[in-house]
Amino acid sequence: MAINVPPSRQRVEPGSFDIPLGELPETNKTTPENPDEIATEIIRRLNTTLVSGDKEAIAEILSDNGYWRDHLCFSWDLRTVKDREDIIALTAGQENLKIEIDRGSPLKAPHAGPIDAFGEVHGIEFFIKITTKNGAGSGVVRLAQYGEEWKIFTVFTSLASLFGCDEAIRKNRPTGVQHGAQQGRQNWQDRRIAEEGFEEKGPAVLIVGAGQGGLTAAARLKMLNVDTLIVDNEKRIGDSWRKRYHQLVLHDPVWYDHMPYLPFPECWPIFTPKDKLADFFESYVKLLELNVWTQTEIMETKWEEDTKRWKVMLYRSTDDERVERHVLYPRHIVQATGHSGKKKVPIFKGMDGFKGDRICHSSEFTGAKPDSKGKKAVVVGSCNSGHDIAQDYYEKGYDVTMVQRSSTCVITSDSIVNIGLKGLYEEGGPPTEDADLYLYSIPPPLLKAQQIKVTKMMNQNDAKTLEGLEKVGFKVDMGPMDAGLIMKYFQRGGGYYIDVGGSQLIIDGKVKVKQGQEISEIRPKGIAFADGSTLDADEIILATGYQNMRSNTRLIFGDEVADRVGDVWGLNQEGEFRTIWQRSGHPGFWFMGGNLALCRYYSRILALQIKAIEEGITTY
Repeated sequence: MAINVPPSRQRVEPGSFDIPLGELPETNKTTPENPDEIATEIIRRLNTTLVSGDKEAIAEILSDNGYWRDHLCFSWDLRTVKDREDIIALTAGQENLKIEIDRGSPLKAPHAGPIDAFGEVHGIEFFIKITTKNGAGSGVVRLAQYGEEWKIFTVFTSLASLFGCDEAIRKNRPTGVQHGAQQGRQNWQDRRIAEEGFEEKGPAVLIVGAGQGGLTAAARLKMLNVDTLIVDNEKRIGDSWRKRYHQLVLHDPVWYDHMPYLPFPECWPIFTPKDKLADFFESYVKLLELNVWTQTEIMETKWEEDTKRWKVMLYRSTDDERVERHVLYPRHIVQATGHSGKKKVPIFKGMDGFKGDRICHSSEFTGAKPDSKGKKAVVVGSCNSGHDIAQDYYEKGYDVTMVQRSSTCVITSDSIVNIGLKGLYEEGGPPTEDADLYLYSIPPPLLKAQQIKVTKMMNQNDAKTLEGLEKVGFKVDMGPMDAGLIMKYFQRGGGYYIDVGGSQLIIDGKVKVKQGQEISEIRPKGIAFADGSTLDADEIILATGYQNMRSNTRLIFGDEVADRVGDVWGLNQEGEFRTIWQRSGHPGFWFMGGNLALCRYYSRILALQIKAIEEGITTY
C-alpha cells in the first residue's frame, strides 16, 4: 500500500500540527478620532467583567473570532485560545486582576491604524500592563470595529515578574560590599570563588549546556535569586560555537539577537562570526557572574520522588588533569543542549568502505582544507549548513556538488533584514523588549497568515535569485501553506536557507546540484544514486540535520526520563511550541533552547515557572 508522504514544504515534526490560518476581521479603513477614549472604555469594561466573572458581559466586548494569547498570567501554561467561550474559560473570575493601558511611548499608547502590518485591516492597537494574583506582566491589545461597535480582536498577556521576587537589577541591584568592621570578612573574589564552587550549598537548578539556551536561563534565574549551576563538557565556554565550521556567521542580524541584561555593543557587526559570539559568551558569564563548570560530564541521574529532587553524579576534569567526583541534589534540571537532538546520520550501504579523505556529519565538519584545487566534495543536504559548507569548499578550490533530496525554502539575508524584520528589529527600532512583546502578541494562526504575505513580498524581492535557482534544477518552496521560513522553522526546525551567497554560486554553476535522487550506496571513491548515476568524491559531508531534542534526553538521562517527557519543538493544536520552556511531563525537568531571540524571551518564561515552584506559588 502506498504511503502518502507530504511534500517537503508541508512536513512537520512528528506529532506537531500544521496549524490553520487565522482570519482577520473585515473592517473599514476609517480612522477614529478618539482611539484613547475607545481603548480606555474597553479596558474599563474588561476589568469589570473579568473580576466579576460575568460571562455575558465579557462576551459582549469580545469579537466572535478573536484570540487571547497568554503566557503564565492566567495559568502556568502557554496558551492561545480562540473564540469567546474558550477565552472566557481561560480568563473569567480572576482574583486581584487589573489591566491598565501603558502610555509609556507612542508605540505603546492607543493609536489607530493597521492591526495586520499591511494596512488591510484598520483598528486600534495599544500596550497594556497587567496585575494578577501572582505578579505583574505586559501585553498588547488590538481592537476592531464591527459595524458601529468596537470590540477586542486580540489580547496578549505575558508574565514579567512575581510579587516579592523582583529581579536584582536597577533599583534592586546588590550593594556589592558590607561596610563596617567585621572579623573574617570576605572580599568580592572570596565570595565569588565560594559561590561558583558551591562550597556551602548545592544548586537549586542544574543546567546542562552552556550555549545561548543555558546562559540566558541561568542569567534569568540568577536575577531571581535562584542558585544555579551550568555544566558543559567543553573545555571553554563558547566552544560549542568555536568548533563549528570555519566560515560560520550568524544569519540573523544583531538587532534580533541581543541577549538579556547585556545587549551586544553598538559597534557590534550586523552578522556575528561564530568565534566572536563564543568570546561574547565567555564575557557574558564573567560579567553576570554565572556559575559554570566546564569539562564536566553527567555520569548518573535519579529523580527522588519522595524528596522531589534529583541525585546527580558528575565527573569534573581540572586543568591539571585530575578528575573530581561531585554529587549534587538539585530540585530542577534544565536540558539546554540545543533545540535539536542527536545528529541524523543516514546509514548507506558501503559507508565503511569509503576511501576518500573524509565522510562525516556537518556537526563534525571543521572546515575545508586550503589549496585543494581539483579535489571533489559532495555535500548531502541543501539547508543552511549545507550551503555554508558548500561555499567554504568552493572558496578553497574544491569541485563541489550539493545533493538536494527535496525542496528548500530560500530567503535572502537582504529580505530578512529589510522586509521580514524591518520596523521591529532594526537600527533605531523599538527597545528589544517592546519588539519582543509586539512579535509574540500576534496569535500563531494570525502570524502564519501574516507570513504568507511577508513571504510573497520577500520572494518578489528575491525573484532573480529564485528564478536562477529553478533554472539550474535547484527546487525551492515557500514553506507550509506558503508561509515561508519562520513557519518552517517553528513547525519543523529546518528545511530552509537564509542566502548569504551560496545561491549565486549554484546559479553560476560554481556549486553543482544533484536534485531529487536518493543515494543507493557509498562507493570507495564516490556515491551511487537510485537512478544509476554516480558522483566521484574525495570528501562527503552529511548535512542531514538532527533528531528531536528528546533523543539527547535518552542519552544523558536515560529511558525513565525520556519516556515521561514529550517530544520537543513543533507546534501544538493552539500553535504554541511543544514541551520546551514549560513543564515537560517529568517533574523537575525542563527543556531550553532555540535561536538567540527565542532564548531571550522564553528564558524569562522558564525562569518564572521555576521561581514560582521554589516559592511555593505553584507546584510541579
